[in-house]
Amino acid sequence: MKKIILASTSTLYNGDYLEYLFPTLKNHFANCKTLLFIPYAKPGGISHNDYTKKVSETFLKINISVKGIHEFENTIEAIQNAEAIFTGGGNTFLLVSQLYKNDLMSVLKQTIESGTPYLGTSAGSNIGGMTMNTTNDMPIVLPESFNTLELIPFNLNPHYLDPIEGSAHMGETRETRIKEFHNVSSIPVLGLREGSWLEILDSKITLKGNLTARWFEQSKIPVEINPESDMSF
Repeated sequence: MKKIILASTSTLYNGDYLEYLFPTLKNHFANCKTLLFIPYAKPGGISHNDYTKKVSETFLKINISVKGIHEFENTIEAIQNAEAIFTGGGNTFLLVSQLYKNDLMSVLKQTIESGTPYLGTSAGSNIGGMTMNTTNDMPIVLPESFNTLELIPFNLNPHYLDPIEGSAHMGETRETRIKEFHNVSSIPVLGLREGSWLEILDSKITLKGNLTARWFEQSKIPVEINPESDMSF
């Protein structure tokens, strides 16, 4: 059975890293003693070692030891043999580029769909969708493909932001950018606000957290999805 969490963010407000997800993660990773971390997104250019150290210190709080995928000689076997997997946030273009460069996209998909518990935050959640085309990140590298894990039958826009009422800023809103995407693609998009996440158990997809999420379909008016809604449609 698939066990997947796709979270908009790793850190909420002034909390510690992943702190707001701890109650969920304890259950999600129950009986897991080790976790494979994929640090390829490198937020702010942080090194793989430093990123893995940060994640390791966090997961020690729930008694799980962490090892980064870059520490393994055979990265394909590392994924196949993992008790649990976490892909952290950062730059989605860099993450996807590295997954393809190391021939890991398909094996990661197969391993997750076979039942290995998976956690993604930000970029690590973005790759859970059909494609990475609704990321917010700068295209600092060119991946082999924009196709991603297809763990859910739509795309995600993590860190979704609503327009600020009364603001004089004349730049594009997230809704505008998603409408631009829907000029060239019919893939639905879920705008996932901070503090929200998707829980996927086998074929059931549930919106979690205290906030609504914004659902976009091509040529349709966006709608709000309430917490605990079943999104398996």
